[in-house]
Amino acid sequence: MSNNDIIVSLDIGTSKVRAIIGEVVNGTINIIGVGSAESEGIRKGAIVDIDQTVNSIRSAVDHAERMVGVQISEVYVGISGNHIALQSSHGVVAVSNEDREIGEEDIDRVIQAARVIALPPEREIIGVVPKQYLVDGQEGINDPRGMIGVRLEVEATIITGAKTGIHNLIRVVEKSELKVAGLILMSLASGQLALSKDEKAVGTVLVDVGAGAATIAVFEQGNLVATSTIQIGGEYISNDIAIGLRTQLEIAEKIKLKYGCASVDDSAPDQVFKVTRMGSNVEKEFSQVDLANIIEPRVEEIFQMIRAEVHRLGYGDLAGGYVLTGGTVCMPGILAVAQAELATSVRIAVPDFIGVRDPSYTSGVGIIQFVSKYMKNRNSGFSKKVVTKTTAKKSSDSTKPGFLERVKNFFSEFI
Repeated sequence: MSNNDIIVSLDIGTSKVRAIIGEVVNGTINIIGVGSAESEGIRKGAIVDIDQTVNSIRSAVDHAERMVGVQISEVYVGISGNHIALQSSHGVVAVSNEDREIGEEDIDRVIQAARVIALPPEREIIGVVPKQYLVDGQEGINDPRGMIGVRLEVEATIITGAKTGIHNLIRVVEKSELKVAGLILMSLASGQLALSKDEKAVGTVLVDVGAGAATIAVFEQGNLVATSTIQIGGEYISNDIAIGLRTQLEIAEKIKLKYGCASVDDSAPDQVFKVTRMGSNVEKEFSQVDLANIIEPRVEEIFQMIRAEVHRLGYGDLAGGYVLTGGTVCMPGILAVAQAELATSVRIAVPDFIGVRDPSYTSGVGIIQFVSKYMKNRNSGFSKKVVTKTTAKKSSDSTKPGFLERVKNFFSEFI
């Protein structure tokens, strides 16, 4: 990796599409451009209208381009959803070098051996994340390169997804005249940014509460061990406000963002606002306390469902507790409700970069940090080029045939 690289992440969410441009200078990440657009064509994290989604992506990318004065040709795209599954696998190979020194080729072969698993025809391997390597039976090795041995093994996590979801995601990005440099699992990317090494080691639940869904990722012994998605998020709070105040959903969303408070105890009775009610031109006055009485029960329910899902996964009592991120957790009072409902230590993760100090940017910035660390460690693989849109389209078309194989191998390259 050169001393100065540009990495662009694309986070396609239910409410917003975010394009973030990161510049890596001597291993340090600087966020130099951020583009955001209203998300159209996405429902509960799934693409339901390709053309509308393409328009949202182009709008977000154009916004980021104008901020920096460059034209983006390729992006790293975050992938998530309830179709993502993890499964353990084991690979074994004999070391090929005559002097028995383990090299890149041996690591590639053992990863390929771990990929040999039975999969239903509708599923596809997104990537392979090594948990640990074993050299002649010795466990706990993170990087076996340069070691001497006869037998190399890997214990890995295979990340799989539904072919439909993967191909539709690639399709909308390519129709936006962008090349997909790689698909990054959002849970891994967010964990890279939001969790410390110790939190990953002792066991921590990372929860990304977005507009349409809450994504749960469980880290233990330094690895991602489980992931799940609950189809409930900030949109449900907006729906409740619209019903409770008898107003339009669009107005309810604006009220939530401006006056919303998740805890009745933390809300202010003197904070008042007027709402135009449905079916009339009459405005009615409400206080933040009235609003909190609508929001708090729904937020409590969201965290009750999250806790129940974590217990179902079998990780109900982890020492690291919960770390929250995502746009919905920006609401005042939400931390107090989360601590009460989850009954353990809870904190909110916020990216520490100028321009993106907001939990809703954790995934996008996490992708940049994930890729920069991967490239720095490997000194090869994916390179970032910033070229004109015309060249980008040509480049995208010319690389289509081999792209899926590159995506599949992306995580297997990461150590």
